Parts: sequence; C-alpha cells; structure tokens
Amino acid sequence: MTPHQLQFLFVGLAAILVLSRLLGAAARRLGQPPVVGEILAGILVGPSLLNGAIADFLFPADIRPLLAALANLGLVLFMFVIGYELDLALMRGKGKVAASVSLCSVALPFALGGLLALHLSERHESVSHTGFVLFMGAAMSVTAFPVLARILSDSGLGRTRIGGIALASAAFDDIVAWSMLAVVVTVSGGGDQWSMLLAPVYLAVMFFLVKPGLRLLFDERRSGGRITSDRLIVVLGGLMLSCWAAEWLGVHFVFGAFLFGVVMPRQTSELVRVQVVDRFEHLSRLLLLPAFFVVAGLKVDLSGTGLQGLGELGLILLVAISGKFIGAFVGARANGVPALQSGVLATLMNTRGLTEIVILTIGLQLGVLDPALYSLMVVMALVTTAMAGPLLHLFKRRAGSTEAIGDYGDSAGDPPAGEDRRVASASSPRR
Repeated sequence: MTPHQLQFLFVGLAAILVLSRLLGAAARRLGQPPVVGEILAGILVGPSLLNGAIADFLFPADIRPLLAALANLGLVLFMFVIGYELDLALMRGKGKVAASVSLCSVALPFALGGLLALHLSERHESVSHTGFVLFMGAAMSVTAFPVLARILSDSGLGRTRIGGIALASAAFDDIVAWSMLAVVVTVSGGGDQWSMLLAPVYLAVMFFLVKPGLRLLFDERRSGGRITSDRLIVVLGGLMLSCWAAEWLGVHFVFGAFLFGVVMPRQTSELVRVQVVDRFEHLSRLLLLPAFFVVAGLKVDLSGTGLQGLGELGLILLVAISGKFIGAFVGARANGVPALQSGVLATLMNTRGLTEIVILTIGLQLGVLDPALYSLMVVMALVTTAMAGPLLHLFKRRAGSTEAIGDYGDSAGDPPAGEDRRVASASSPRR
C-alpha cells in the first residue's frame, strides 16, 4: 500500500464517519431508523449525483478494494449478530399467528417476485434465468429483523402483543429468506458442485461439535457471567473459520457468519449475551457497516434511469409493497387479528433495510442482478423501510394511542394480553 493510498483511505473513512453520522441523525429526527439515512448517504456519494464526482474525489479507484474488504468484515460481524439474536423462543405463545403471518408474507411476495422476474428477464441480463427468478422472489420476501426491532423500540410497540408477533414472524422470515438465497447461490453456480456435497458435513460440525464447544466455553460456572478477551478471541477465530468454510463451499461467507451466530449458546446469562453482541456490534455499527453502505452506494447509478427504468421501479415497488402488505394482512386476519392491528403488522413486515441491501449485494456479486436492476432494487429497499414510520403514525392517530394499535382482545391461538409480552434483546435499538 502506497502512502498516497493510505492518505486517501484515512480521508475516505473520515468522510464515511461524518456522512453516516449526519444523515443517520437527520433520519432519526424525521422519525426514521438511522439506517435509512446511512443507506441514502451511500447512494449520494455514488455515481447518481454529479456524475460520480464526489465518489471519485473521496474514494479513488485504487482504495475501493480496501473499502470493500472493510465492508465485508462489517458484513461478517453484522450477520453474526443477526444469527445470535435470532431467538426462536419469540414464537412461544404466538406460534399460530406468527407462522401464518410469516408464511403468507413470504409466499405471496415470492410468487409475485417470480412473476415480475419473468417480465424483467428480457431486459436484464443474468447468469442464470432460474436463479434470477428465484432471487427476485427471495428479495421480495425478506423482512429486516434488526430494522423491525429498532422501529418497535422507537415506536413504543416493543412490549405489545403486535410487537411480539411481528418479531416472531420476522425471525421466521429470516430463516426462510436466507434458506432461499442459499438455493439461489447454488442454482446460479456460485461454487464448485463437488464441494457443495460437503455442506451436510459442515452443518453437522457446526451443530454437533462447535455448538457444544461454545456452550462449554460460556458455561456460567466457568465464565462467571463475564466475557474475557480469550473467550472473545475464540469466538472471533471460530467466526472467521466458519466464513472461510462457507466461502470454500461456494455458499457465500455471510452464511458462515449467520450460522456461527445461530449456534452460539442461548442458555447463558443475559449479561454474557449483551457483552458479546455489544462488543461485536460497536465497531461494525460505527465504521464497518457505514463503509459497506458506501461500497454498495458506489454501485448504484440512477443517473441514466429513463422512462422505462421509472416504469420498472414502479412495478418493483408495487410488487414489493403489495405482496408483503397483503400477505401479512391476510395471514393476520385469518387468525382473528382485528383489521387495524393487521394493518400495523403488515406495515412492520414490509420493512427491509440493511438485510435487503446485503441480499442485493450478493445478487450483484453472483451476476444474478445487473447494475441497473440492482440500483432500482436498492431504491425499493430504501422506500419500503422509510414508509413504515409514517404509516405507523397514521395508525396511531386513528386508534388514539400506541397501546390501542399494539394490543387487542383475546383471539383463538393467541395468549391473553398479559402473557409473554416480553421482547427479547433483539428489540434493543439496533439496525
């Protein structure tokens, strides 16, 4: 690395910190999760504005691979935290309603996304027609669990029945969405087909060797409820090896990070869990993920979007919003949830945020998406995330209070309002 590259890398990182902080704070003042402003910051420094002059000045071509490396490290830590905070215990007491909402809010947008892909495939190149159809279905089906948790916390819905159902549904959505994306990677030729045969061995090692080992490592009688540097190093080393194994198998390193988070022990004290998550998340949230937004934004070019592109964007937004909203609404109403609360659930399930950006980035890297369609899909992720706040405000005004839109009378398959209204640590203010 030359002194010139080092100088521009430091200047670029400083610019990333300032831009993400300023636009994140602006988004928060407007009632939006900070991730909305951070995504917008990434788009604004890209080629869409001033023909890329800002990007060329702050991030010359020779330092972009270095930024990409930092962005990938941020993705690893982010996906680890997502896996670690994926708590299936959220389904307890809400299984019937949450499963219905989740399945309907995945099935309908997946089907509509596949149909849209068939329409768009003639105008957008892809390495695999089948992979493109499956990818569009998966991209339309995702709900951003971290952004949803942040919205619930900020809106006061976190400890309501609707908040619990939304979190449980989003947790199930995450599992389905990442599973579908793994299929897309395989279909699109993301890796050596022979190495993919070892995927069951990798899963067996993770669940039958790594998981018990981590449980022993974090046993409270040994750890005393505290996290030492040695234990964190073991976790970091295991995380990197899991990412290497997933990448070698050809299923993308983010799956290795996510799976390592999933196998982390959950029987430990809440103090241990909070310490691990906070220490991993601080660096990722403050620097590495903003770097990822910039790297993703540098690939978004809306400057050449004409009438045809605007028409495609309209179709993408129509499919994304209607598929999620109608699917979740029907799933909730089928289980006796009142119309108002069903609308709140549908609004919450429509948030996509950073999770969608991660999926779109993988699609672009695989060649499933071309740059033009990638740009339009990023705009969709931004719009669907930003619209949740204003819609929830409208529901609140109509109902009169947060409690009125968050709770409702007993219904079949749902516990009384006083039971199990705990929201796991995932509803703390994160992305």
